[in-house]
Amino acid sequence: MSKPFSDPILEKIRQQLDVPHFISTNDVFHDMLSCIIEQQIHYRSSKRIFAKALERSGLERVTIETFDLFEKLGISQLKLSMSKYETLMAFTNFWRNNTLDFSTLTDEEVKAALSGIKGIGTWTIDMILLYTLQRPNVFPVDDFHLKQVMISLYKLHPTQKLKTNMLAIAAQWENQKSLATLYLLDWKKQQKVN
Repeated sequence: MSKPFSDPILEKIRQQLDVPHFISTNDVFHDMLSCIIEQQIHYRSSKRIFAKALERSGLERVTIETFDLFEKLGISQLKLSMSKYETLMAFTNFWRNNTLDFSTLTDEEVKAALSGIKGIGTWTIDMILLYTLQRPNVFPVDDFHLKQVMISLYKLHPTQKLKTNMLAIAAQWENQKSLATLYLLDWKKQQKVN
């Protein structure tokens, strides 16, 4: 049982849902490739592009050692945009040339390391922090699904000061921003199921 939220809207959701739970791969390289290819991690099943590319490659997990095989058998048939392909290659080159243990880095150090890679933006880094590294205080303000649910639940205007208003609401969640985010995304999924 998670501790109560001072935010009454979020607290009502917390009381209705089980504590969000997922199993992380703990694999920044693999998840980053998935994120770049699909532009999603949590909602990966909606397209399954990355999973199909893995299947064609005969791989369960992509490592730096198996990337060439994945590129040849999995990526070549995806018809990726040139910018997406360049981002994949920039990230792979970064990985080959750096020996960082992301689990030991602070959130700010992770952001600094990844934001220097061409094509890697804030949303992608937030997904890695939230889902792969399971950091406790991540609020992916640029996430499309999170925007949708917060517009709906908090009656926010979709174009006027949306980010500012989302950040103001998230400030109430103190150091539980990741858990709050997961509750909101789970609530959205429940609405689609029901």
